[in-house]
Amino acid sequence: MKLPQCTGREVLRALMKAGFVKVSQRGSHVKMRKGNRTVPVPLHGREIPKGTLLKIIQQAGLTKEEFVELCKDP
Repeated sequence: MKLPQCTGREVLRALMKAGFVKVSQRGSHVKMRKGNRTVPVPLHGREIPKGTLLKIIQQAGLTKEEFVELCKDP
């Protein structure tokens, strides 16, 4: 499955739909947490590189398919 190009804000929105909450922000990086999982998300105003996006998905405990579904608008 092909991943969509996402900005940091789009990734934050998807993680919030998955039940993550914002716990802190330092500079342009936001930490999202759900249970014992903490995921840092860069907010640089541009699209997140594919490798970084894959790592965020992995750290969040999601599959690519679940993430793509969360990225879709309601």
